Amino acid sequence: MRVLIAEDEQQLAHVLVTALKSVHYEVTAVANGEEAVKAVQENAYDVIILDIMMPVKDGLTALKEIRAGGDRTYIMMLTAMAEIDDRVTGLDAGADDYLTKPFSLKELLARLRSLERRNEDYDDDVLNFADLTLDNNEQRLEAHNSISLSKKETRLLQYLILNAGKALSIADLINHTWDDDDEVADATDLWINISYLRQKLQAVNSQVQITGEQGGPFTLVKP
Repeated sequence: MRVLIAEDEQQLAHVLVTALKSVHYEVTAVANGEEAVKAVQENAYDVIILDIMMPVKDGLTALKEIRAGGDRTYIMMLTAMAEIDDRVTGLDAGADDYLTKPFSLKELLARLRSLERRNEDYDDDVLNFADLTLDNNEQRLEAHNSISLSKKETRLLQYLILNAGKALSIADLINHTWDDDDEVADATDLWINISYLRQKLQAVNSQVQITGEQGGPFTLVKP
């Protein structure tokens, strides 16, 4: 799981990064809200952890900009005990959860494990992007007409839509498309599925394209 941490307290940021890496999460740390917004625009994350009180751009402003850009990544806010109004504002602005400082690392890790389980069990039923509609339950892609997708194609396109406009590496796409109980996938397996998806986007006469060469990265774009 890829986690972005935006926290200006260097000691706390170091502790968080160390704790999350110890359980094999891939972690990126930034020191203010402006850097967080830029990172989200350029990269795909599974969780974003935003401190509210940060220099340059505070966490609430960063949250609003991230959501305004259409990003639906799970966002957890870090708040001080006195920031009750900010917690409410954050939840109203699109935050999914918050932790109050000081907090237990065990609690944070437990919440992230819970989120991992939830992500494995629940997907959005229908996703829309540009002229596309993806029905995850029916494994059906629609634009000017419709076509059926395989389970792998559905999950791959789902992740591409949720991170449209971002350059996604081969590792990103494999980790979010293949289950642990699947056969081990490699770059060739991914390329085959990307190629099938490109053919099916053309088949439904969609303007949406998947850019990228065989070695990746790949990006879902609307020309």
